[in-house]
Amino acid sequence: MKFKSLFLILLLTAPLAVTAQEVALQLYSLRNEMKVDPVKYHKAISDWGISALEGGGGYGMSDAEYTKLLKENKLKIVGVGADYNKLKSDPAGIIADAKKYGAKYATCYWIPHTEGPISMEDMKAATELFNTTGAMLAKEGITLTYHPHGYEFANSGSGTPMDYMLENAKNFQFNMDVFWVQMGGGDPLAIMKAHPGKFPQLHLKDRKKGTPGSADGHGDVETNVVLGTGDIDIAGLIQEAKKQGTKYLVIEDESSRSVEQIPQSVAFIKSELKK
Repeated sequence: MKFKSLFLILLLTAPLAVTAQEVALQLYSLRNEMKVDPVKYHKAISDWGISALEGGGGYGMSDAEYTKLLKENKLKIVGVGADYNKLKSDPAGIIADAKKYGAKYATCYWIPHTEGPISMEDMKAATELFNTTGAMLAKEGITLTYHPHGYEFANSGSGTPMDYMLENAKNFQFNMDVFWVQMGGGDPLAIMKAHPGKFPQLHLKDRKKGTPGSADGHGDVETNVVLGTGDIDIAGLIQEAKKQGTKYLVIEDESSRSVEQIPQSVAFIKSELKK
C-alpha cells in the first residue's frame, strides 16, 4: 500500500508533458478559393486533417452562419490578425475580434515603414507598441505575436532590427514565418534556438531551391513549395518546435498550387512529428 501511495504521489506531482504540436492553416492560403465557395473549402480543410485556423472574417456570412460552418467541419479559429494601425488606435477591437472566435493569439503581420528594409527607429517604435498593447491583450487571455516579414534583417553594425525586437520583447511573442525570415537573410532555426520559448506559432512555408533573397518583404509567391522539398530546414524547425513546445505549426502556402500542395505539407509535418 505504501508503494502504491508513493507511486500515486509521484504521478500527480510529475511535470506535465509538453503540449503536443497542432497543425494549423493560415486561411490566406485559400484566399482565392474562399471567394468562390467558402463552404466547399472549409470542408476540404477538415478533410485534410486540419482543425486549427488562423484568419477568420466570415466570408460574407453572419457571425452565426460562420460559427455554424466552423462547427460543422470541426474547425476552430486559434489566431486573428492584429493590424498595426489598429493596435495603435483600437486595441479593444482586436481583443473583441479574438474573443468572438475564442482565439488565444493575435498576430501583427506587417509594420508600416518606408519601402525597403525597416529602420532601427521604426523597429524600436514597433517594439514599444507591441509591449504596451501586448500587456493589454494578455490581461484578456490573448497573446500578441509578431510575424517577421524579411525586412528586419539589415545589419546596422550593432545588430539587426530583428535582433533588437527579439531582445526587447517583454509582453509579446513571435509567429515566425520561416520563409520570409530566410528571404531576408535570417536563419530561422538558429533564431529559434537562440530565443527558446518565444515562438508559440510558426508559419511553415518552404522555398523553391535557388530562389534569391529579398530585403523588402516582397517576393514571388509561386516559389512556395510543398514542405520538405525546398531549401528551408523545415524538418529541423519541426523538431525544435517539439523541444520548445511550440503550440501551432501553421501552414501558409501563398502559391496558386495551394489546394494541391497543402495536403502534402500536412503529411510531411505529421510524419516529422512522429519522429
